[in-house]
Amino acid sequence: MNTKRLVMILGLAGFIVMADNWVVSPILPAIAESFDVDPARAGILIAVYMLPFGLFQLVFGPLADHFGKLRVIMSTMVFFTLATALCGLGMGLTDLSIYRALTGLFAAATMPVSLALIGDVVPLENRQTAIGTFMGIAFLGQALSMAIGGTIAFFVSWRGVFFVYALLAGAITVLLVATSRRLSGQLSRNPDAKVIAPYAKLLGHFPSLRAYLVVFFEGIFILGSFSYLGAHISNAYNFGYLAIGLIMTAFGVGAILAGRVGARIANKTGRRLLIALGLLLAATADFFVAGFSANIALTVIGVFLLGLGFMFAHSTLLTLATEFAQKSRGVAMSLVAFSFMIGGAVGTGVGGRFINAYGYRSFFSTYGILLIVLSLTAYIAISEKKLVEEEAELAL
Repeated sequence: MNTKRLVMILGLAGFIVMADNWVVSPILPAIAESFDVDPARAGILIAVYMLPFGLFQLVFGPLADHFGKLRVIMSTMVFFTLATALCGLGMGLTDLSIYRALTGLFAAATMPVSLALIGDVVPLENRQTAIGTFMGIAFLGQALSMAIGGTIAFFVSWRGVFFVYALLAGAITVLLVATSRRLSGQLSRNPDAKVIAPYAKLLGHFPSLRAYLVVFFEGIFILGSFSYLGAHISNAYNFGYLAIGLIMTAFGVGAILAGRVGARIANKTGRRLLIALGLLLAATADFFVAGFSANIALTVIGVFLLGLGFMFAHSTLLTLATEFAQKSRGVAMSLVAFSFMIGGAVGTGVGGRFINAYGYRSFFSTYGILLIVLSLTAYIAISEKKLVEEEAELAL
């Protein structure tokens, strides 16, 4: 089985999951109007998705180690498809909230378990390129989600958004099933995998804990910045969702490019330096967005740099994490995904209050400064050689 094909299919699964993650935002007013509720009340649809999406990443890691990673991805994609279709049938805010919670629960498996599977089947020398490609495709879905959802809702209805996403998810699930037949016998699983013990060991081991903390703060400042790019562009240029989505595509382009060249750069500079460089590029992106809000071309460059810097840093951190615990790789990657998403939730929540108090320019400038601090901290705190040597002692 060609591992490049597997990475592409997993990337498509990540694309639809990440697109679904953000799709409610542009169609929230239409949903609120349909159910005759205030948009602020309808905002619960976002919260009920994000909570299980974050928490259940910690559940699916051990399950993937025990039962097999591709098996868990396929199973959860089936239920993700069904839950997404049910969202299109929602008759009120209560049942739609239940369907969105179920969607978030089953979506939680795709990103961390896919990364763990890539760690299993892709040799170390090609792993960062594979991870970068996977993450680039997945985050392209996030970048395009507002434009896709807004366009479908405009021409069809908000219900049509969920039906289209369910059809796409179903098609991707079929591809995964076909792929699993070719990979039978090549995929590792550990029937003796523990649930709590691997998490305790990873968090109790200082080198790995430092890496997870870097990922957590990366989520705060990079995902926090990304969350408000669309709102900032709308505020600065008064663009609609389609135009905003096209501009946000620059983030996905930057992420895919970084995924393709990141491994080669890491081989020349070392991974620690590439992590620091990626965070510095993300800081530069925030400064571009803050300082050139009247220039659309420079804003697009800023969006591109954010995707480029994010993927340089994040794909490198993910590659390191795949080496933490070979027998419990699902647990190790779930902890990375959980750290990043919780950081993103914190960064988005704090960022919203900051913007309300001080405005978009101050927000992006402040996050840019803090990214510089994080870059220096990561360079000092992460020692690649020490991480790999000491993680081998965990025997997970």
